[in-house]
Amino acid sequence: MYILGLNAYHGDSSACIYRGGELITATEEERFRRIKHWAGFPTESIKYCLREAGIQVTDLDHVAISRDPQANTLSKFKHILTKGVSLGTLVDRFQNRQKVASVKAQLAGIWGLAEGQIKAQIHNVEHHRSHLASAFFASDFAESALLSIDGFGDFTSTMTGIGRGNKIEVLETVTYPHSLGVFYTTFTQWLGFPHYGDEYKVMGLAPLGKPLHVDKLRDVIRLDKGLFSLNEKYFRHPSEGVKMSWEDGSPEIGPLFSPYLEEKFGRSRSKDEPLAEYHRDMAASIQRFTEEVIFYLLNHLHQRTKLDQVCIAGGVAQNSVANGKIAANTPFKKIYIPPAGHDAGTCIGAALYVYNQVLDQPRTTPMIHGYLGSQYPNAEIAQLLQDRQVAYQHYDDEALFDKVTEVLMGGGVVGWFQGRAEFGPRALGHRSILADPRRADAKDILNQKIKRRESFRPFAPSILSEFVPEFFESVDDVPFMEKVFVIKPEKRGSIPAVTHVDGTGRLQTVVQAVEPKYYGLIKRFHDKTGIPILLNTSFNENEPIVNHPSEALECYLRTQMDLLVLGNMVVER
Repeated sequence: MYILGLNAYHGDSSACIYRGGELITATEEERFRRIKHWAGFPTESIKYCLREAGIQVTDLDHVAISRDPQANTLSKFKHILTKGVSLGTLVDRFQNRQKVASVKAQLAGIWGLAEGQIKAQIHNVEHHRSHLASAFFASDFAESALLSIDGFGDFTSTMTGIGRGNKIEVLETVTYPHSLGVFYTTFTQWLGFPHYGDEYKVMGLAPLGKPLHVDKLRDVIRLDKGLFSLNEKYFRHPSEGVKMSWEDGSPEIGPLFSPYLEEKFGRSRSKDEPLAEYHRDMAASIQRFTEEVIFYLLNHLHQRTKLDQVCIAGGVAQNSVANGKIAANTPFKKIYIPPAGHDAGTCIGAALYVYNQVLDQPRTTPMIHGYLGSQYPNAEIAQLLQDRQVAYQHYDDEALFDKVTEVLMGGGVVGWFQGRAEFGPRALGHRSILADPRRADAKDILNQKIKRRESFRPFAPSILSEFVPEFFESVDDVPFMEKVFVIKPEKRGSIPAVTHVDGTGRLQTVVQAVEPKYYGLIKRFHDKTGIPILLNTSFNENEPIVNHPSEALECYLRTQMDLLVLGNMVVER
């Protein structure tokens, strides 16, 4: 039985394919199209998934898409009648709904087939049920509380539930226009970060300010009975809708803040305007208040479920700073967040929802890594380098570890391309750029040579899992770089390149049994330096993370990267 899972006609479009309960592969369309957060129908991802499975589109048994045009119909009509939504917004929503409803025709069109030749049963899975399924059914919890929280999907922004065995029960929802994700995005825009997905910049900026304006933000979101609601005066979307477009696949969201928000919080910052102290303090306040709302929701959820485990997904689940504080601020003892907690991960969630919830199949193997995307053998990489007339040397693993660590210790920056690409927004040691975390100037070197990004954004530490208690004040398995923890004060001076201004790091724990090659490299660095950590950032330069070896080579050639490692092939200047 083959199940194709899709996130389509939305930012971070993606596809995955299951053979029975086995996940063969999962990937994001942006990796093929080379446009960040690509939106639309994930044609290239679907082609790739079918190639990896070795089947034709006509062999599919089920197609699960993480959108359900029929969901929350009464709530939609009620909102239209009471709020007077603009005609343009209604037309946009209707057109998007028609696209979602025509999946079989879209699939047939890719291969020039008649729609009737596609035998697969199409399943529309509500957006937030897909989020919940992507976390719970991929976890190793037999029973768990569930939270999905993001901007909007199928007219809902937040959903709570309980997962037991192979079934999910929905408990409560927060519907349009109320949304914590929209709250964060609105203030992200107001702070002068206008692009889709810029919220992480506010999270990185927050530690540079003081949370002096939290009380003022309490008028923007009201907490009540374990949930929340927005004060609609601060936002455009309750009456105007969320204006989304994806020209050439690049998603854009129109302005969300109202004149009233500017009246209360001041004029919005233009993207080229210098960041003032007030902007930094507002970022700190927005982050702090967002954390309060998340903890409020989770404490209510725990009180209702009495469970000690929680699975969390949705765009807001990418807030790694908040995630790192959940254990200390709620009664939950175990927290699972999948490698793609954002909308790309709903392709997996939709497929698992069909497999477990609809078809009543047993739970699949827990997802303990995010290495689910494209892979290229050494022979193919070598042929590419020969065709491009690029000199290289081949090393066995042990010699490779020595070569790379010597370059890192000498202040070099290394592009590290291995195995299957990561699924999700984080580079986890397969499509990574690496540097020496001991160097106080490593961030400046990286930004000068490659990344050219805002100076306030931190770089992450990949750490051998057994050394977490030695370096961090909290101890947990963090395989997907999904939590930020406080670094012990006495250790911060030894790893300044991965210590943010507030003394924290967004760690990735590396386990030998899961990723032996990346583990081996970090261990060799530890053997030579006494530090079991590497600075790890995504292998890209203001583009999606590299997917194909040719993209890694191009990134290397147009930047000042010192060493490129493709599998076991090494290219150096």
